[in-house]
Amino acid sequence: MARKTSRLQEELKQTKPFSSIYQEASLSILKTADVFRRDTARFLEPHEITPQQYNVLRILRGAGAEGIPTLAIGERLLEETPGMTRLLDRMEFKSLVRRVRCEKDRRQVLCYLTEEGARLLASLDPLVAEIDQKMAAGLTPDEAETLVELLEKIRETRQ
Repeated sequence: MARKTSRLQEELKQTKPFSSIYQEASLSILKTADVFRRDTARFLEPHEITPQQYNVLRILRGAGAEGIPTLAIGERLLEETPGMTRLLDRMEFKSLVRRVRCEKDRRQVLCYLTEEGARLLASLDPLVAEIDQKMAAGLTPDEAETLVELLEKIRETRQ
């Protein structure tokens, strides 16, 4: 018995059924991530930062006064960013971050959140909480928890 046409098939204007439910699940994750990414970018645009820059600010806030090596920032980003140096250059130009060469190991560069970066991040916190809520508005807290568990399960098999 053939499955009925899914909402994703309609969104993608796909006339043929997916080859498997796993393909549909994979594409649904990618499509949803793209929607979230675009919504987040639109939300941050008036504040003149990108989602990647916002992610870096959050990482630096979490690192505290000790700062964090630039390579470690790349490892913690939600999305891989090939141009980490350029990204940090732009953020440093905006006075959001500060980089300092480590005295113990001159090959290492530590990155710190500036007061300006901390102020911007603090001003965005309540707005980001609101957008997070809106993105998952169709889910109950239990459904959101189940979704998190299922996505973690998928990532665990990929690592």
